[in-house]
Amino acid sequence: MPLPSRRPAAVATGALLLAAFLVAAGPGGAATPVLEATLDNGLRVLLLEDRRSPIVSVQVWYRVGSRNERPGATGLAHFLEHMMFKGTPTFGKGEFARLVEGNGGRDNAFTTQDSTTYFVNIAADKVEDILRLEADRMRNLLLDPKEIDSERQVVMEERRMRTEDNPDGLLAEQLMATAFSAHPYQWPVIGWMTDIARINPAELRAFYDLYYRPNNAVLVIVGDFAAPALLERVRATFGPVPRGSDPPLVTAIEPPARAERRVTLRSPSAPIPGLALTWVVPNHRSPDAPALEVLETVLSGGRAARLHRRLVQERRLALDTDADYSYGSRDPNLFWLSGRPADGVSVEALERALMEELERVKTEPVTDEELERAKNQIEASFVWGQDSIYSRASALGRFELMTSWRHLDQFVSLIRAVTAADLQRVARAYFPPDRKTTGLLLPEFAAPAAGK
Repeated sequence: MPLPSRRPAAVATGALLLAAFLVAAGPGGAATPVLEATLDNGLRVLLLEDRRSPIVSVQVWYRVGSRNERPGATGLAHFLEHMMFKGTPTFGKGEFARLVEGNGGRDNAFTTQDSTTYFVNIAADKVEDILRLEADRMRNLLLDPKEIDSERQVVMEERRMRTEDNPDGLLAEQLMATAFSAHPYQWPVIGWMTDIARINPAELRAFYDLYYRPNNAVLVIVGDFAAPALLERVRATFGPVPRGSDPPLVTAIEPPARAERRVTLRSPSAPIPGLALTWVVPNHRSPDAPALEVLETVLSGGRAARLHRRLVQERRLALDTDADYSYGSRDPNLFWLSGRPADGVSVEALERALMEELERVKTEPVTDEELERAKNQIEASFVWGQDSIYSRASALGRFELMTSWRHLDQFVSLIRAVTAADLQRVARAYFPPDRKTTGLLLPEFAAPAAGK
């Protein structure tokens, strides 16, 4: 069950490029820093001028995701994301989209375990219209029962398409539910189908009233504007939005695994077998997070990375392989190793091979070439990922929710400081064979292949 790679195949850039993308070029080439403010109602505001094109990206990041739900009421955050496009008493159903699309813009939203984000990319002279729309739906959503029932069918079909009719998605969901026994990361962001079917208007309204407040949100705008003047427009538009009670803190801690856990999924729609090995590891708050980020790239950062080179090209045990680490996760999350076995290779044989490669990291320092390549890839991805105003706004929003947008300029330095000894240390500390959660995906009725 290989996960999609987040990294480009290219390598190498310099730290000077990083600085160039963390600030925007103002008139005459002068650097323009982020203008930040916190309104009286608690709304965090981050504004960054970027005059390269006459457009803006307006993003509202809410500190609410599936981790803020509870058993029996999963899927509320994602369902509410859908309902945020269904209108208010001032701006009826479809008016938001008509204004954006009528002016050549693009809008959308996404929900994760930790947050829900809404964004609009549009011509710079329409930014005040978008501010009015976002401020209005922050507190005045209709949540009409008929619209809720109608959208329920859309969400249920989305779940069927992404999970229930997708063997990889279904295995990933079952792995999360098995790896986490106490933490809300155990349920899927979209929610369990039984919960989606029973979500009612009162639940959605209570969830909305609790979390959709200015003191639980970050407004990020990047683009062609004068930041001081735009800040005054933000104050005038969002300032009257009432502050709510601070949402309750979610402090669930996943206890350390005491034994290996295994999940086997047989599916008639799985064309070939697959597997995933996972461990709960620290997030960005840990000093070990940069080493885990580098380890992910050493293992799966392109065709020259260890897993592809050793298991796909040399030993021909796998069709593909991958690794994935959630650096920016709010709480400790899963580190994944995954792959699909080559023809005639059993999933058990590929599992053994993946574990052998992980053991090699523990016992043999990675080469200088591997380490430098991984660092270059991470830096290149980080820098080039901020080339658009949307990506730059997203980076500000993500880091602000993690800790602070000011930590953006520390990320590459932390990556550059990682040593081969650090990789050995974290591999030994966080990947004991008897603490992993393993998932096997098998085509239904398939006879086991002979292991190599």
